[in-house]
Amino acid sequence: MNVAAQNPVRLTLPDGSVRSYDGPVTGAKLAADIGPGLAKAALALRVDGELKDLATPLSRDAKIAIVTLKDEGPEVLELLRHDAAHVMAEAVQELYPGTQITFGPSIENGFYYDFVRDEPFTPDDLAKIEAKMKEIVGRDEKIEREVWDRDQAISYFKSIGETYKAEWIGEIPKDEDISIYRQGAKWLDLCVGPHLPSTAKLGTAFKLMRVSGAYWRGDAANRQLQRVYGTVWRNQKELDDYLRMLEEAEKRDHRRLGREMDLFHQQDEAAGMVFWHPKGWQLWRSLEAFMRRRLEHDGYVEVKTPQLVDRKLWEASGHWEKFRENMYISENEQGLKDFIADPAERVFALKPMNCPCHVQIFNQGLKSYRDLPLRMAEFGSCHRHEPGGALHGIMRVRAFTQDDAHIFCTPEQITDETVRFAGLLMGIYRDLGFQDVRVKFSTRPEKRAGDDALWDRMEGALADACKVAGIEYSINPGEGAFYGPKLEFVLRDAIGRDWQCGTLQVDFVLPERLDANYVGEDGAKHRPVMLHRAIFGSFERFIGILIENYAGKFPFWLAPVQAVVATITSDADGYAHEVLAELRKAGIKAEIDLRNEKINYKVREHSLAKVPVLVVLGRKEAEQKAVALRWLGGEPQESLSLADAVAKLGEKASVPA
Repeated sequence: MNVAAQNPVRLTLPDGSVRSYDGPVTGAKLAADIGPGLAKAALALRVDGELKDLATPLSRDAKIAIVTLKDEGPEVLELLRHDAAHVMAEAVQELYPGTQITFGPSIENGFYYDFVRDEPFTPDDLAKIEAKMKEIVGRDEKIEREVWDRDQAISYFKSIGETYKAEWIGEIPKDEDISIYRQGAKWLDLCVGPHLPSTAKLGTAFKLMRVSGAYWRGDAANRQLQRVYGTVWRNQKELDDYLRMLEEAEKRDHRRLGREMDLFHQQDEAAGMVFWHPKGWQLWRSLEAFMRRRLEHDGYVEVKTPQLVDRKLWEASGHWEKFRENMYISENEQGLKDFIADPAERVFALKPMNCPCHVQIFNQGLKSYRDLPLRMAEFGSCHRHEPGGALHGIMRVRAFTQDDAHIFCTPEQITDETVRFAGLLMGIYRDLGFQDVRVKFSTRPEKRAGDDALWDRMEGALADACKVAGIEYSINPGEGAFYGPKLEFVLRDAIGRDWQCGTLQVDFVLPERLDANYVGEDGAKHRPVMLHRAIFGSFERFIGILIENYAGKFPFWLAPVQAVVATITSDADGYAHEVLAELRKAGIKAEIDLRNEKINYKVREHSLAKVPVLVVLGRKEAEQKAVALRWLGGEPQESLSLADAVAKLGEKASVPA
């Protein structure tokens, strides 16, 4: 009896059509049956939404999509990047026999592989490796998955001198099979896949970028490895566009512009923290005033909570268990002795976030359903111990200020508050020049508080609110906060980079843990829902994003110095002070430059500092009570009366309502 014939396989394609087979069939066969063009373009399979090798046998009914380079989703690039890492590893081992390989994942915009080699890789080595990679692509090596016994895999990798790979396999449970990918006749690697069907499918739109150090398994006690980074794209145009973007990003680096514009500095004595200079702090204050005005208009109350809080509160909230390694603990001599002698003694921690403190304010006095929603905001200073290697200018710091707020509401108010917050956030982003905003829905993480039933309620409530608000989102699985799911708002900047800034999180857990309640319409006590929300995320990081988005050339209303009054000759010095006074009276952030320097020198210097306009004065302007406006960016110079110039600049300085 033909068993396969009794178990036909029905494969439903994206257009709704169905292909039936008498038994198991590979993706390659399916693509060939559909047409030779698709067979040639096919890279992988999507089986019920999961990416698989093209050679995967399809033995059950499923929804199938053939993946090609035309697919716009992130999976194609992840596939290319993973394969590029393997091709690079093969190239390195062909060029430099005896080099061991460890891990080689795909990452955002590229890939890397960690190598064990005594001699350091040089820029010339990277060029040789890249050329060898192209040779391997040209060889069109077949890529095939094999399943090995664990002990067999350990024995093999030890036999070829791959001790690090053998060590890693040795920690896999004994009853698990080992997935191995063979690339060509000789080279293979441990990998779960999926992969392309052959190296030729990778193409040559890749480039090796740099070498850095890394420790085996991320532990500084272990041997230091050499990590080679690369990038790969669908085609040469995408690669060229990406490399141009990197060049532009380097010009816009907020650390360099921060120095040139005299906004801030950082130093080892306060690693991961920021020294704000007067101009940088003026920028901060302008943003803070802008945000505060918007929050007041939207019905928020502003609060201020302590920096140092007893660990008992962090234990009650769950942060001590989930976040302890990132918290700064007070270390006054007596407190440390008490803690060592008896951990129950009072120990304080600098707050890494504001939410438990806001619940303490909510809990003061009896709250009624009539008091809800209560929108509580704080520009809260927080501290988190980030690893030294993760610090990056003011984008990733250890001391930061959140534009934080918590909305205490009833379950029935979640939708209205989500709609309201989305409108506030989008309006603020638009006024700051960000038009392209994408939303990710981050679902329950592996480490979380609350049971699945509670998470079902929270995720369902947030999804329903998004539907009413008209918020389109992509799913970001497992990336929610430990106490609730969240929306992440991602900005796209002027050169196409994405920045995750705003968040909205639904939390049923913290009000329960910290015993927050209100009296409902029925006279009984109920738990409020807590919506955690931020728009900037942190002032430090958002200012860094603004610097790079505008390349330091801020909108006039936001510029820390909006105008500099610069004289051509000392004959105009007295008039310059009069002009400065009129500008400041109109609310314009202006400075004066009376130095005995040529005007072209002054223009160059203030252009480097990204001052939007120079108010240039000579003897003629002083006699006529006029000014010459020289705009940053090459706009034609304007000659105006002092009154007209002040009016024009005052209008440009007005903050968006």
